[in-house]
Amino acid sequence: MLREVWMNIEVEKLDMHEGITIKALLDSGATGMFMDKRMAARHGFKLQKLKRPIAVRNVDGTNNSGEAIIHQVEANVYYKGHVKRIRMDVCDLGKTEIILGMPWLAAHNPEINWETREVKMTRCSPLCGRVRMREEERKKKRKRVAILEEEKIVR
Repeated sequence: MLREVWMNIEVEKLDMHEGITIKALLDSGATGMFMDKRMAARHGFKLQKLKRPIAVRNVDGTNNSGEAIIHQVEANVYYKGHVKRIRMDVCDLGKTEIILGMPWLAAHNPEINWETREVKMTRCSPLCGRVRMREEERKKKRKRVAILEEEKIVR
């Protein structure tokens, strides 16, 4: 039986600090990280043109119908309090919006329960932990600002 692991992640555009929550496919067979070109256009992600196109091949060795990759997107990806700034190749992914492949898996080394499809972030590097601390501090700061704004309204 084929097992797939999907994760609800937040993807933040760097230029606008605006995030969207989507389902991403966690794929140990993918050598990179990918964003669907229709999703990138629909949400207004800033495309970065590659110096050279990258040919895309399917698992069976045939050419991908979406042609060569000519753009990348850089974004922050959040999952369960962890953040990683990544570059994703923009291509035709069909119904999948984002694929997180081996670079993401190697950076976070997540604990995956293949029966329940639960992904736990228990084995990240110390660098990831420091980034997570900064994200928690940012959330606390936003909360403090909201409380101060509430106090101004009440007065």
